[in-house]
Amino acid sequence: MGTMRGWLPIAMVCASMAMSGMASAQPRARDGVLTDTKGMTLYVWDNDVAGSGKSVCYGACTLTMMPFLAGVNAKESGDFGFIVRDDGKRQWTYKARPLYVYINDKKPGDRAGDGFRGGSWHYAKQ
Repeated sequence: MGTMRGWLPIAMVCASMAMSGMASAQPRARDGVLTDTKGMTLYVWDNDVAGSGKSVCYGACTLTMMPFLAGVNAKESGDFGFIVRDDGKRQWTYKARPLYVYINDKKPGDRAGDGFRGGSWHYAKQ
C-alpha cells in the first residue's frame, strides 16, 4: 500500500493539467457573475496585477485554480481579452485580470472558491 500513496498527487496533477488545458469560448455573465460556457464560476486573484499582461498563478497554484484558457479561434471583445501564459497558451481576462476555474466547484452556480486562500480569490463580477 505504501506505493499507492504516491499515485494520488500524480493523479491530481494529471487531472489538473487536463482540465486547465481545456480551451473555452468567451466567458458569460450569469446573475452578475462571470462563468464559463457550462455555467461554472470564474475567479480573479488579488496577486495578479490587472494590466500587467501576466498571471502569477503557476505550479501548485494551478492545482486548485485552473487557468481559464481561450480556444484558438477565440477573439477579444469589449472587456474580454487574453494574456499569454509561460507555456504559450492564451488565458481569458476580464478588464485585464486573468480568469480561473476552482477545482472544488462541482456544479454551475457553485462559488466555493470565493475567499479561498485567506480571502485573496474572488468570483469575477461583471
